[in-house]
Amino acid sequence: MKPERLDKLLAAQSTFSRKDVKAMVRKGLVSVNGLVVKSADLKIDMEKDKVSLCGEPVSISKYSYIMMNKPAGVVSATRDNRERTVIDLVPQELLRDGLFPAGRLDKDTVGFLLITNDGDFAHRILSPKNHVPKTYIAQLDQPIDEEIMVKFEEGFALDLNTDCKPARLKILETGKRELVEVILIEGMYHQIKRMFEHFGRKVVHLQRIRMGALYLDESLAPGECRELTQDELKQITTKI
Repeated sequence: MKPERLDKLLAAQSTFSRKDVKAMVRKGLVSVNGLVVKSADLKIDMEKDKVSLCGEPVSISKYSYIMMNKPAGVVSATRDNRERTVIDLVPQELLRDGLFPAGRLDKDTVGFLLITNDGDFAHRILSPKNHVPKTYIAQLDQPIDEEIMVKFEEGFALDLNTDCKPARLKILETGKRELVEVILIEGMYHQIKRMFEHFGRKVVHLQRIRMGALYLDESLAPGECRELTQDELKQITTKI
């Protein structure tokens, strides 16, 4: 891991802002490896350096885990020459080297997106063999019938080369614009839209509301994000 600025790291992993950290440095309240820090832009090696605040050790992780309420119109990528990306929405105090979206939501799909720099964790929650469920709310242009529900529960072939694993499907609201809940353990390209299109239904709105057992924080407005706690990380890997 590349060394990072002290004020940036403390702001990303505490309740303090970078402005707060700079003020504490000026007051001589921050030390690194036993020495009082004189500059908030000191570069920190997260694997070697020991940071203390007001005499108390501060645990700084080399990995970052961010929950974002992804808005529509933003692409799930680290960079794009034409479109605004989810990384562009991460506030300065949470930015870390190597951040990427763990799994993709389509440009017009909204909701829970995990952003991290921990490749092993991302692989663990995205691999279909680990069966970490992702829960979505979909609004459809037409009602569904019992046949569709059975096919979702059993799993079915989208085409000659693409098989969908069993998924849970529940009707939340009936009517002309039916509202359904879908729980997947895989995440193929445009999967939910393609699954419903297979049966002549169109998804007109799609939101991811949960990863594992962890729900999207309802206090996050579209485009907002925050760090996850260790307890919340465990909930992501919890089966439901």
